[in-house]
Amino acid sequence: MTSDAMTWTSDDLPDFTGRTVIVTGANSGLGLVAAREFARVGAHVVLAVRDTTKGEKAAASLSGHTDVRRLDLADLSSIRDFARDWSGDIAVLANNAGVMNVPESRTADGFEMQIGTNHLGHFALTNLLLPHVTDRVVTMSSMMHRSGRIDLADLNWERRGYNRATAYGQSKLANLLFSLELQRKLTAAGSTVRSIAAHPGYAATNLQTRTGNPVFDWGGRIGNKVIAQSAEAGTWPMLFAASQDLPGGSYVGPDGLNEMRGHPALAGRTARASDLDLATKLWDLSAELTGVSFAL
Repeated sequence: MTSDAMTWTSDDLPDFTGRTVIVTGANSGLGLVAAREFARVGAHVVLAVRDTTKGEKAAASLSGHTDVRRLDLADLSSIRDFARDWSGDIAVLANNAGVMNVPESRTADGFEMQIGTNHLGHFALTNLLLPHVTDRVVTMSSMMHRSGRIDLADLNWERRGYNRATAYGQSKLANLLFSLELQRKLTAAGSTVRSIAAHPGYAATNLQTRTGNPVFDWGGRIGNKVIAQSAEAGTWPMLFAASQDLPGGSYVGPDGLNEMRGHPALAGRTARASDLDLATKLWDLSAELTGVSFAL
């Protein structure tokens, strides 16, 4: 990267006039900031949200051309409805929405909530929308992918004793493996669409304070005040990944100490997050669970 790239901020986001960007989970946190920035530079931004009332309120706070559409990533029927009703090109699909460290619960289709929402929901959405995508898919992961382990025999925690932090790490590792395998399939299909992953470092959002555990929520509030960088800075890797000329399969995060804060740069990943065989096996299992396959 050039020295200019190392000081990149949202102020450097290029013009997106005439381009459509879908941001999942865009009614709050990083998704709302990203939607605001994309709209600011001329994009038609689609806020894909579970609660359209909150989405409309969020959209009202933005300038530019926006649209609010219902999408519940914890419900495959909602994902299919969203994709079926879509028409037109999508320049960037930003797979941003997620849940973190929540109590054991199930999606509408019986998946463990964190793997179901963070990975399987976006897996299905991406493949269903892929024929419309013209530029790239950006999938948000986390530093916590480093603690992740993929249990292909029990992806949905039906046999193991549930651990919310371990389940979150698994889902974030799954995001990286999905992005990697998606790029491999795109390349094999001769597509020019790029699959790029990103993570925000430690950014101050409500993700850390909606765990359903008072102690975790309290720790999240303290961390947001004392340690975290702003949500605005936390969006920089996503925006960078969505707009800069990066190779497919790249992974972007903050360039500071332990990738917790800073300007966007290429990020490190664990050996597990680079395991092509594991990525293929996870893809095949995800396709089986969701009933959705590669669309190109």
